[in-house]
Amino acid sequence: MTITYDALLEKYIDNLEAELKTDLLDNPPFAQQDYAQQRKDTPVFSGVLNYFPDAIRAVARCSKVGNDQHNPDKPLHWDRSKSGDELDALTRHLLEAGTIDTDGIRHSAKVAWRALANLQKEIENNS
Repeated sequence: MTITYDALLEKYIDNLEAELKTDLLDNPPFAQQDYAQQRKDTPVFSGVLNYFPDAIRAVARCSKVGNDQHNPDKPLHWDRSKSGDELDALTRHLLEAGTIDTDGIRHSAKVAWRALANLQKEIENNS
């Protein structure tokens, strides 16, 4: 029986992969454990979407109507060059909370959209 270098290498790699899979499953690296825990501690569905389904839909509709107004004939996207005064715009809409704007969107939905835009930018700038 002749053992080739390729056969030895393949067996070594197979054994190494088996050990790594077992070891990683039994003892995941700390970074992976932290990331997994962080994901579990961020309940996007049960902690936000499930609480506010109608509000989320209203903000999504606001986003679509705003895109159609400011970026006609373009796919839905956030054109940040046209969106820089989140807190001023939020406040203007907040003064009319409880009413509906001329485009059929609630001012409160626009407040929420601007609040999310502001929060997103804050998080990005502090990362």
